[in-house]
Amino acid sequence: MSAVPVKDASLGASPAPGTIVVQPGEAERDPGRFMKRRRRQELVLSIATPILFVIAWELASRAGLMDKRFFPAPTNIFQSAVEMAQSGVLVKDLLASLFRILAGFALGVAGGLAAAIALGLSRLTRAALEPFLSAIYTVPKLALLPLLLLIFGLGEFPKMLLVAMTVFFYIWISCMEAILTVPESYIEAAQSFGARGWSMFRHVTWPFLLPQLFIAMRLAIGAAVLVIVGVEFVQADEGVGYRIWHSWSLFQANRMYVGICTVAVLGFLLGYIVKWSGRLALPWLRRADSAKE
Repeated sequence: MSAVPVKDASLGASPAPGTIVVQPGEAERDPGRFMKRRRRQELVLSIATPILFVIAWELASRAGLMDKRFFPAPTNIFQSAVEMAQSGVLVKDLLASLFRILAGFALGVAGGLAAAIALGLSRLTRAALEPFLSAIYTVPKLALLPLLLLIFGLGEFPKMLLVAMTVFFYIWISCMEAILTVPESYIEAAQSFGARGWSMFRHVTWPFLLPQLFIAMRLAIGAAVLVIVGVEFVQADEGVGYRIWHSWSLFQANRMYVGICTVAVLGFLLGYIVKWSGRLALPWLRRADSAKE
């Protein structure tokens, strides 16, 4: 909005000297058009930034400003990606990693949410288990891989279980804290309407918990990608992480960068899917965000 002295046409006279009349800005005059223009700007920036980065990389590589042995041109990396996709290697690796991520993520979310509800709603359960879980949380998850391999063998389950353990703690900590911080005013208002037990959980605790759950899931899905890549570095014969490490050991820089880019795109898409799912599941937050904008 802009503040300028203007003539008041409805009164037929100018405002008194020194009077400032506030004129509505574009956001107030035409909010729909303003929001469309704002979204277009954001979309253009989100697309233009990586494109400009790739163009700069390409030009620097072709100009000899970067060592092509370590930083091959994006066009060469893309050519290698096409060859790997046509041979089926890239698709096979991607599906293997994606299966491990999604399976472990589902197990971790289910276990973390159950633990959060149990500890958040029960003081005695929290006193008994929170110190133990907090101690395990500080242990690097990759450090547990040898133990899991020793117990469960060299199959897929140890890899998925390690992802699940990583996701578990993101969900457990975030959701338990959300339960513990439900405002007393919400509880008192629900109690005044006779809410108890399951009714209290359904109408107060669960809606308050949901936003934090989706935030934790967005953090957890990124961590799941990181963990599975690390696991595949040391214990796998297929997967994106395995392909990155294998390409490095053979000094195939192009293929190594294909794996790195695949991880980046995979993490972005999975995070976006979780974010989009949260907006669908929480329409009241979507309306609140629109009102703020």
